[in-house]
Amino acid sequence: MITKFDSLYAGHVDMDNVGYAGTAVNDRWFNNEHLATVFSKSENICKTMDRLGYDTFWMAEHHFQPEGYECIPNVIILAVHLAHITERIRIGCGFNIVPMWHPLRMAEDFATADILTNGRVTFGVGRGYHTREVETFGSPLLDQPANRELFEEQVEIIFKALTEESFSYHGKHYTIPPDVPYRGYDLKEISCVPRPTHPWECWQPIQSASERALNFMAKMGIKGVAGGGSAEGGAMHSVVLAWQEIQRQHGRELELGEDLAFGYHFYLCKDQEEGIKTAGKFYEENLKMFGPLRLVRALTDQQIEDMADPKKASAAGLPTIDGAIKSGGVLCGTPEQVIEHLKAIEAKYPGLNRVMVSQPVGTPESVILEQMEWFAEAVMPEFETQAELAPAD
Repeated sequence: MITKFDSLYAGHVDMDNVGYAGTAVNDRWFNNEHLATVFSKSENICKTMDRLGYDTFWMAEHHFQPEGYECIPNVIILAVHLAHITERIRIGCGFNIVPMWHPLRMAEDFATADILTNGRVTFGVGRGYHTREVETFGSPLLDQPANRELFEEQVEIIFKALTEESFSYHGKHYTIPPDVPYRGYDLKEISCVPRPTHPWECWQPIQSASERALNFMAKMGIKGVAGGGSAEGGAMHSVVLAWQEIQRQHGRELELGEDLAFGYHFYLCKDQEEGIKTAGKFYEENLKMFGPLRLVRALTDQQIEDMADPKKASAAGLPTIDGAIKSGGVLCGTPEQVIEHLKAIEAKYPGLNRVMVSQPVGTPESVILEQMEWFAEAVMPEFETQAELAPAD
């Protein structure tokens, strides 16, 4: 049963001339003053969601993007600030890109945020998908097996640091603590000080849905986000079935959809045909950004090349929002149409209790706020929403 509605904001600043025929992604270059508006935009979206009863406001960690698409370099720091200017909404790390961190630094930062926000920050981890980001920080991404190997070792260290009073770790990439003398004794274990003081959970995006990835998540007790953001939206039935089976192999009997969140881009309108005309440009801008990063499976090499040229894009046979609506990845229509779709998802996946409804990169702040307000007023009351209150002091 769907009881929680969230939204993911990847950190794009307002921009004009969007869509396939608009400004090419690599031709965008904003000045620092405009890039800094990502923080006021985050504040406004988060405060609006807090007032309207959404459960979690998720943000994505990214770096080095003067193009203006993903401009939040540290979601943990921003989460602490947002928790202090809102009343009850949770702030989600969607996601901290682990290979760009030292795992002990990430553990300490999250523990600090947990304490300072009275447990309102939700932890999240990801492997990354921008070579410009991950490789610049000195970690592998082009070498995908190496990236995954490093990521898994780092996550194991983070979990040990957050849950054990003291620990040691000896892996391929890390020896923690180092074998050194310290104040009269040989160092054998180390402690994260302080650790979180509230119950916490960890989420991770499901991209490849490989057996190894799902097994690792099950082993670590990590929950999964399918669709939304950079991924192809909506419920991927085969992924849900694989998730349930692997959880069963790890000794957990889950209902279909349990411990998952389904992500959708959405646009409410009085008439679907008119809505498609407006939302279509935002859909196209989102695909322009993420398609070349190989996050959209259906695109060919030629389409990715043509997408970068506004003169070629319109005749390149690129995906359209119409197709995404028909496949269930995008929710665009009247509130009644969106409710009908989500009710069908709820019936098909009885274990699902969390849905992320978000706007594509390129969507102006005014439209995001208008859409979040309309969705809360017209759609959410049709579901038994249970927005989590912040823990009492």
